[in-house]
Amino acid sequence: MNGSRDLPSLDLLKAFEAAARHLSFTRAGAELFLSQSAVSRQIQQLETQLGLPLFIRRTRALLLTEAGQRYFRDVSQALHQLREAGISLRNVRGDRVVTVTTAMTFASLWLVPQLADFQQRHPDIAVHVAADNSVLDLERERMDVAIRYSTRRLAGPGALRLLGERVLPVCSPKLPGLKKLRTPGDLKGFVLLNFEDPQQLTPWLTWPVWFEAMRTSPPAAKGMLRFSHYDMMLRAALNGQGVGLGRLPLISSMLEDGSLVAPFADRRYSTPTPDRAYWLISPPAARERPEVQTFVQWIRARTAALEASAAGKAASK
Repeated sequence: MNGSRDLPSLDLLKAFEAAARHLSFTRAGAELFLSQSAVSRQIQQLETQLGLPLFIRRTRALLLTEAGQRYFRDVSQALHQLREAGISLRNVRGDRVVTVTTAMTFASLWLVPQLADFQQRHPDIAVHVAADNSVLDLERERMDVAIRYSTRRLAGPGALRLLGERVLPVCSPKLPGLKKLRTPGDLKGFVLLNFEDPQQLTPWLTWPVWFEAMRTSPPAAKGMLRFSHYDMMLRAALNGQGVGLGRLPLISSMLEDGSLVAPFADRRYSTPTPDRAYWLISPPAARERPEVQTFVQWIRARTAALEASAAGKAASK
């Protein structure tokens, strides 16, 4: 590309970011209020401008090329910075805005879907979600609330515990041979979907650690697909490409609506992370603002209800 004339339009970049995040043109279109074919055409136009493919298109699956993965990271960061610029202007103007920073996975899988309830209850308060896997300095970045998955010590003084987490195998209900899955040893005939954190900060989300927790040797699986983003791994599971490790409560809604199933229903096949949880942190100055207090009260009530429901289901089994 040469000069600003060849800079991809914002619409093309937004379409690419949504398609890469969902690994689906259809879901990206639903998010952007476009048809699947419109998103597909935008991606083709972007690939033509860049001069290389960003996706590997298969009959029932969509994967990122190596170049696509690199571009996804850069585009996501650029769009995040543009959103931050807009929220900064609104803060200067004095609007009632609560800025929340959290990891991209927690934002997309749990927080954003829950925000419809908050908006219905508090239409006068705008919530801006800054999804970023980096640990930001809240005061320097002018953030009101952070939700972080960490140990109690790393969360720091004054942090409020929101949710714990469990890890268990999940897959599409349409996965061929699903009825054969009874015990971990039965996974030998299936493709395993593995999340590989480039920084190796989440080893408990990998199959070797899960099999170790099950006190069994990993079977000779049919194959292994590896992903550098957890959302992509989950999309592959939804698409029926294999069995992945799901994170409760992040995937609770997918289990409830049947888009994912847990083949091993027994609770002993889910591994807890007792030393880690989701914590809410807020700077002292932000905690004084009524709109921040309202948001904190809402999310604490929302997560408490979720944990109570999970505990009730476990007790009934």
